Amino acid sequence: MNFAFTEEQELLRETARRFLDDKAPSEIVRKLMESDDGFDRAHWSEIAQMGWQAMAIPEEYGGAGFSFLETVVLMEEMGRSLFPAPYLSTVILCSNLLLEAASDEQKQAFLPAIAAGEAVWALALTEPGGHWVEEAIEMSAVPDGDGWLLNGTKAYVIDGHVADRFLAVASTESGPTMFIVDGAAQGLSARKVESMDMTRSLAEVQFDGVRVGADAMVGGDGEAWQAIDTVLDIAAVALAAEQVGGAQTCLDMAVEYAKVRHQFGRPIGSFQAIKHKCADMLVQVESAKSAAYYAGWAASERNDEFAITAPLAKSYCSEAYFFCAAENIQIHGGIGFTWEHDAHLYFKRAKSSELMFGDPTYHRSRLADRIGI
Repeated sequence: MNFAFTEEQELLRETARRFLDDKAPSEIVRKLMESDDGFDRAHWSEIAQMGWQAMAIPEEYGGAGFSFLETVVLMEEMGRSLFPAPYLSTVILCSNLLLEAASDEQKQAFLPAIAAGEAVWALALTEPGGHWVEEAIEMSAVPDGDGWLLNGTKAYVIDGHVADRFLAVASTESGPTMFIVDGAAQGLSARKVESMDMTRSLAEVQFDGVRVGADAMVGGDGEAWQAIDTVLDIAAVALAAEQVGGAQTCLDMAVEYAKVRHQFGRPIGSFQAIKHKCADMLVQVESAKSAAYYAGWAASERNDEFAITAPLAKSYCSEAYFFCAAENIQIHGGIGFTWEHDAHLYFKRAKSSELMFGDPTYHRSRLADRIGI
């Protein structure tokens, strides 16, 4: 069986890399991470014209109808450049949740706008405790006439401060239930919060008596978690691909610096200690690629291996990225610790993505449960 990317997928990679090199070099990323929105809306429109948001959405809902593997390619390239855009929140999380759980009417109403790059969505799932598990949901949804009242606080909401709409997860008497909430709804407030990784914006979202109609419910009352759990696996694979891109950049930065930095009249890359560090990074990157690509194939096929490969890829790629980001700083020495150097941006992204959707220990536990040990 051949797991290599196709010619078309490699062409997509080349096109994405050229765009990101042109539109999102380091100096632009630094400006955007300091901005209120945290991304450039012109960029969001441009990638929509290239079909990035539409990639894995079926054609019947305004999408391009490609497989998840094309999304893996894009996520890897975005990770390589730390591209700041609400892609993870809107496309990976929310569009997949709508595809998994929404009615056909809801899909027809909302997915075309996502595919066209006309809407930003955010998943309001985690709460101040920061856990990605069903038992941690405390926000309440209580019946109110022909609708529902939502009360509670959601934390660490990716791109929540710029979301046009939310998929909000609340507890009813029946269990976790998901609702579509307009970002301008009365009683809803969102504020961007300071975080270690400034290249990915997080927000705290307050639901203070937010009223939604009965048609805002996605799926059945108390039936949201199965879809959420599936999409968290999809998101874990997408994030693993992004981590691969970041780890590769860290390796490239370290190798390039080792060639040009001289000590004692010779490049530092000629010293055995530096050679070993670069070799160890290469092993981590290549192994992470294998894990992420295989998980991407399993996610695209939605076969029996998907449930196994998703936590495996997320746990391994998280640790590989963090290892490479830390070694990159060590190889650069003092300059690698400075604000002016990009090494710290990748180190912070590596740490934040290591924790996102659960840390490696959590995903190894999921893997153990699924294989019965």
